[in-house]
Amino acid sequence: MAKKVITFGEVMMRLSPPGYETFSQANSFELVYGGGEANVAISLAYLGMTAAHVTRFPDNGLGKAATQFLRKHWLATDHIIYGGSMIGKYFLEKGAVHRPSQVIYERAGSAFSEIETGMIDWEAILSGADCFHWTGITPAISAGAARCCLEAMQMANEMGIWVSGDINSRENMWNYGKTVQEAMPELVSHCDLVITSSYGIHEMFGLGDKDMPFKDSAALLMDRFPRIKKVIGKTRTTLSASHHQIKGHLWDGETCQGSETLNITHIVDRVGTGDAFAAGVIYGLLHYEDDTEALDFAVAACALKHTIPGDVNLVSLQQVLSLKDGNTSGAIRR
Repeated sequence: MAKKVITFGEVMMRLSPPGYETFSQANSFELVYGGGEANVAISLAYLGMTAAHVTRFPDNGLGKAATQFLRKHWLATDHIIYGGSMIGKYFLEKGAVHRPSQVIYERAGSAFSEIETGMIDWEAILSGADCFHWTGITPAISAGAARCCLEAMQMANEMGIWVSGDINSRENMWNYGKTVQEAMPELVSHCDLVITSSYGIHEMFGLGDKDMPFKDSAALLMDRFPRIKKVIGKTRTTLSASHHQIKGHLWDGETCQGSETLNITHIVDRVGTGDAFAAGVIYGLLHYEDDTEALDFAVAACALKHTIPGDVNLVSLQQVLSLKDGNTSGAIRR
């Protein structure tokens, strides 16, 4: 039976000028949907796992269109709830060469930001799941979203379901009265797996130093939160907006594993690559006994996302395995 993952978070409309045009050049915008957690679920569905995303949309045409987008990409949407009047949006101007990408958010007052505990039957949703995944973006959106995220993790812990958290810090999003430093410790205490960085560990928990070696920061995090079994991070070297190098790291409490470095020379779309890495981590750890194999799988999945327009890593298991096994030629497959 296929492994099953449940994700929770906001799904937004992404509006981008065509190609690499700037906002001031644009006469139209290309529309897709995306959100960190849903991106992970879709990536895992394309890798052959059973995946469902839980969110809240407005009960209008845009909410239904976003639901259909998730269904189109193999996600179960039975537990989506509807209410409110607005879907969150963000505008992306894609960078090239030495010009960086730019993002403008419009998500205040969205249907998801008004979610509250008790709206979702987490016990029913998590039944039969192998993993529940969340990111640090969700609790930053609103107090209600943070409480719902905690509610889900508490239920997952009770049911013996593995909890994965990509605890990326978005300081400028925490605008409802709590800081990331105040909210994150309680949430992270329920995690079995954490994806983060030395910088994030220092900024969110005051542990170590932002420039500390990853294994040392990860060890401090595991000492603070003993439920955590693995801490995983990714190093990105940016040579230009369209040329990056990536490498993964995994600390299991005793040893630090490192992946091969992959060279990405012609980036098509940078957005969603961290979500592709998280999806690769989840798939790898659920399917490989060797952590190094799992980490190499995650880096290969992340690298392939750089070639896919849009937020989501729409690649197959065979494509990831091929790159993981060293096939970097990009030759036509017939």
